[in-house]
Amino acid sequence: QVQLVESGGGLVQAGGSLRLSCAASERTFRPYAMGWFRQAPGKEREFVAVIRWSIGSTSYADSVKGRFTISRDNAKNTVYLQMNSLKPEDTAVYYCAAPSGRFMATAEGGYDYWGQGTQVTVSS
Repeated sequence: QVQLVESGGGLVQAGGSLRLSCAASERTFRPYAMGWFRQAPGKEREFVAVIRWSIGSTSYADSVKGRFTISRDNAKNTVYLQMNSLKPEDTAVYYCAAPSGRFMATAEGGYDYWGQGTQVTVSS
């Protein structure tokens, strides 16, 4: 079973930046797409961004558009989420995910593989 491992979370002041990474445990794992989701305390998990692995096309939630950038490194089999101009409302546990099918979904039901999550806390 493929495992996804996130890293890069932490505590940052409002206006600051963080870069999250997500690496697959198997180097041959090459999903159709990779996504990032987040879950704030007391809220449902929500879509953040997704990238199609082969051609790099992307889609973002309106709440992060213009501030966050999703990218991938084929050689490292890693997906990144660069988060700039962070706000306190971005505080959440961030998860990366991958579908087993050929989907570039924005709903969590479209994903089969999930990481354990990494905490991002933005102080005001």
